[in-house]
Amino acid sequence: MRNIKLMIEYDGSRYQGWTRLGKDESGNTISNKILEVLRKMTGEDDIELFCGCRTEVGVHAYAQIANFKTSCDASTKNIKHYLNRYLPMDIAILDVKEMPERFHAQLNATSKTYVYRMTIDDVPSVFDRKYTYHCYRIPDKHLMQLAAEQIVGKHDFRNFSTAKRTKSTVREVYDIDIYGDIEEMQITIHADDFLHNMARIIIGTLLDVGLGNRSVNDIPDIFESLLPYSAPCDPKGLYLQEITYK
Repeated sequence: MRNIKLMIEYDGSRYQGWTRLGKDESGNTISNKILEVLRKMTGEDDIELFCGCRTEVGVHAYAQIANFKTSCDASTKNIKHYLNRYLPMDIAILDVKEMPERFHAQLNATSKTYVYRMTIDDVPSVFDRKYTYHCYRIPDKHLMQLAAEQIVGKHDFRNFSTAKRTKSTVREVYDIDIYGDIEEMQITIHADDFLHNMARIIIGTLLDVGLGNRSVNDIPDIFESLLPYSAPCDPKGLYLQEITYK
């Protein structure tokens, strides 16, 4: 069996995330759209697709990584062309590589990076409205950076997630970068892994601090369950930027 790695870019606007865990597998998800084409291409109905990071409803990806095993003898170039020919225009296969048998897109990932894009103005751009979050006020970047410093590190992130069933909720956030100007701001989060909605809740919390709805001093109390976490940020501004491997 060959092990094929895909690098995928997608607009998550009209999809129910990468996959719907525990729900109807025929849902309108990124993985199902790709699987439909893979099964048609290979003639293998039992083909499985494993991803590096399960993005949630409405979240986009610049470079999602996935892999599948197949007996199909098509070249990687032809696999790429076939997928891009039959996939919807909002899903693109950027690269196809043949990998060693033991490569697994999720299990071998060492870190993941999300970026959040936000525009700031009194009138939202009609062209950016589907791909950025619009804020009518300028968040206090300094306060957000102070809050981010308390989130960076190895912590139990159960209170920054909506995960219900997981073996461990301990994760390590390596870095949070907040940059921008009076017109646009971006927040980048680099971590070893993310729990369900973890990136969105961290960003929602940082924005609440920047807009004066929370105090920087709330962060330790959220970790200790003494205060409720903030609502997850709007998914349309969130992008899976990168997944790294050894």
